[in-house]
Amino acid sequence: MTQSRREFLKSCGALIVSFSAGSLRVLSAQSQGQFGTHPSHIDPEKLDSWLAVGADGIITAYTGKCDFGQGIFTAQSQLVAEELCVPIDRVKLIQCDTSVCPDQGTTSGSQSTPTNFNSESLALAAATAREALLGLAAVKLGERVEQLTVADGIITSNMGRYVRYEELIGNKHFNVLLSATAKRRSSRDWTVLGKPIPSLDRTALMTGQFEFVHHVRIPGMLHGRVVRPPEMGATVVHVDEQSVRSVPGLVKVVVRKNFIGVVAETQYQAALAARKLAVQWNPGPELPSHNSFFDHLRKQPSHDVLSVDSRDIEAQLAAASHVIRAIYTYPYQMHGSVGASCAVAEVKPESATVWSATQSVYPTRSIVAKLLNMPVDTVRVIYVRGSGCYGLNGADAVSFDAAILSQAVGRPVRLQFSRQDEMMWENFGSACVVEHRAGMARDGSIVVWDREDWVASLGNRPGYDIPGNVITGMLLGYEAELPEPRSAKAPGGKFRNQSNTVPSYFAGCVAGGCGGGGTIRSERALTHTVRSPFFTGPLRSPLRIQNTFANECFIDELCAHAKADPVAFRLQHLQNSRVIGVLKAAADAASWQARPSPMANFSRAQTVSGRGIACVAYEGDNGYAALVAEVDVDLQTGTVRPKRFIIALDCGPVSNPDGLRNQTEGGILQGMSRALVEEVTWDNRRVTSVDWETYKSLHLDSEMPTVETVFVTPADRPATGAGETAITVTPAAIGNAIFDATSARLRDLPFTPERVKAALLADRGARA
Repeated sequence: MTQSRREFLKSCGALIVSFSAGSLRVLSAQSQGQFGTHPSHIDPEKLDSWLAVGADGIITAYTGKCDFGQGIFTAQSQLVAEELCVPIDRVKLIQCDTSVCPDQGTTSGSQSTPTNFNSESLALAAATAREALLGLAAVKLGERVEQLTVADGIITSNMGRYVRYEELIGNKHFNVLLSATAKRRSSRDWTVLGKPIPSLDRTALMTGQFEFVHHVRIPGMLHGRVVRPPEMGATVVHVDEQSVRSVPGLVKVVVRKNFIGVVAETQYQAALAARKLAVQWNPGPELPSHNSFFDHLRKQPSHDVLSVDSRDIEAQLAAASHVIRAIYTYPYQMHGSVGASCAVAEVKPESATVWSATQSVYPTRSIVAKLLNMPVDTVRVIYVRGSGCYGLNGADAVSFDAAILSQAVGRPVRLQFSRQDEMMWENFGSACVVEHRAGMARDGSIVVWDREDWVASLGNRPGYDIPGNVITGMLLGYEAELPEPRSAKAPGGKFRNQSNTVPSYFAGCVAGGCGGGGTIRSERALTHTVRSPFFTGPLRSPLRIQNTFANECFIDELCAHAKADPVAFRLQHLQNSRVIGVLKAAADAASWQARPSPMANFSRAQTVSGRGIACVAYEGDNGYAALVAEVDVDLQTGTVRPKRFIIALDCGPVSNPDGLRNQTEGGILQGMSRALVEEVTWDNRRVTSVDWETYKSLHLDSEMPTVETVFVTPADRPATGAGETAITVTPAAIGNAIFDATSARLRDLPFTPERVKAALLADRGARA
């Protein structure tokens, strides 16, 4: 029987491992902004909170960063194996169980690798353990540590004597703090890290043996369904419980304020009861028109933030040789998880356990405790992988809903959303509109660039204390997170570059350390955050993909005005060496031929081809990417077919080339879908994209483009995130390729055939 870490430590004796006072440092929880942590019963300063060595030589490691398809389970296992010099099959990784794992906040923002790989947290724990074991072996073997080597979990002296890890400390704990001076293994010596090890769960996934949260079964378990409002803002007037008396197996109708759910013996019975339950609702407010939404957005009260302001914009625009203007729009998009969200909860009077696909087990634990009015230390959340989402789909809401229903009936409840529950009420990726103005000198260089954007926002991840950020909390009367309207002031002191608002070509990027850095010194970036009519939240590359689409397409417009080559023009306005590095690497790998866009001498053929490029320094120093897209455009139908992508990626040392390549290719494919077809729609009352007929995404049988990946690995750089860089540049690269092929500039996503044909017609009219 497998023991929990807590049971393991209680059952074994204590082995005290000593360090000199100078080798110890008290570590506080590392601040990660919205990914930060709260104090936990698992002390992150203690080595025993992170790993244990069993009597069988198995290393059990505990992480607060979960794998939901991005491959971090394998990469973290490689990390532990590498630092402890054991084969990867000797590592057992426990992820995101609040009873045994440290609180590492939320698995998001591509922060798992920076958090656990850069000499802190899991990496530091494994390095500390290796040095502790070497110290123990030196005593046992009567040798100096410098005379010892370690491989495969065996420590050997120069004289040939050896001892195994488990002989030193098996089934005992270390009782030491993490050592700030523990030396990490150099990438030059890696034997497990840096290798293309297939995902450890690949076989189980491919053979149907992998157990998702949907497969969790608890003795005595019932099934639940929620009854959501027909529209945003609707409130309950009356619930007629008599309307479902005839449903067999019905256990209870649960009503708490505007939250309504049903519990039954089977999932079918619960779904039947949810459909039949008669509820009278007060209507919500009328929604703004979908067709004119971006005009509406720009007229609303807003919370304003200046990221950078040189305070000479208007004067420089007035003095410029040419002024170029453009407005870009990006729609609401949804996670569109193929499987609907699911959770299982077992709430007893004295405790609660939730099996959840949340990316935030500790924050979810806090919210569940709040909603159930229970002490937080009586709640346990166990991560079990669910439908992939790369952001905030329904995983948190369904966990809260299951817990509420379980508490109401006093038995375990499994709750799986319907497709409509999932798609109408998830937290969408924000819609936004970006307005650019730029002034150019006579030599074609950019002398001034002003950008202003409007972002629709309501809610976010619930975090530790904001239940109203998702639909469950709102129905229970909690408020969503939304900044109060205020006017922007010029930034003082520290430069701000939230969500890649600031283009990499702004000189302020260098002074502000945003990871970009360019030559344009007359610069302004102003963001207006507006209350959204729908819930919003992180969707892979939240706001970075929107801002990069607008920034990278607009610089392409400026490049075309200057009649310059798109790569050379970008290089002319960049200073950051890592952005320059990926831009050159992508161009080289694509055999880029220098010329202006669009192509000269347009073909009269029905199908034309073009190439486009885009680059990004993701949210500062968190990964760098440049992507070349090659596309075909059918001039009669307006259909865009990406044929080839070439991407250069710099994320520091690569833990697993196979996993990173998978992440990169997956990001490009998802970005392609979001660029070409995805958009949330609504009428004047409610969301209308509620299934796979009304919310479009690329079909699995769509033509697969070629994806070629180049890793750029500068020496002596820390690891960065990499899960979101590729998707961030994809819509812009495709948009620029369409322009190169057709001379038609598309500024509104998605690039549907109807929009492409309209742009082609407008371009022909302009050139006539």
